[in-house]
Amino acid sequence: MKPLLAPAFVAAALLAGCSSAPAQPSEPAPQPVSVQTQLPGLTAPAGEPDLPSLKDTSPQPGQAVRAAGPFDNRFEIDGLVFDGQSVAGAVRITSDVSDLLELVVIAGFYDAGGQLVSTGRFEHHTDADAGHQHAGPPSEIEEFTIALPAEAAGKAVSAAVGVPVLVNE
Repeated sequence: MKPLLAPAFVAAALLAGCSSAPAQPSEPAPQPVSVQTQLPGLTAPAGEPDLPSLKDTSPQPGQAVRAAGPFDNRFEIDGLVFDGQSVAGAVRITSDVSDLLELVVIAGFYDAGGQLVSTGRFEHHTDADAGHQHAGPPSEIEEFTIALPAEAAGKAVSAAVGVPVLVNE
């Protein structure tokens, strides 16, 4: 027959691994970090992108010309034409060979005196959520056509285009 263990011995054995102090983690839990920056004198843009140089450009009747913009060193415009109803051409990226993500081309339409009478725009947006898959070399050329707005019909005889937004990978 086996001897019974004394109740005091059993209680001592059960409590031997316990302590009354809570366990301390070896490293503190990471805390979320937020950074707020301020850039003095920089205001957030409001509205659609604009191209101020369109006001200073005055192409000759029948012409389609390029207006100055902030990304002029990153692209060329090929095949630029104004046919009286629209202005068309192709933006060819020259700065690198990566896919085009965002592009805005703005056209100014001018009367016979070279005065700006209306504007129009072309926009290219690559929607990352749409599962955009591009096979082969990156797209470097984006063709555009910007129709003459109704308010410029019968007035516009020339056009100028520029690019205020250009984002590529």
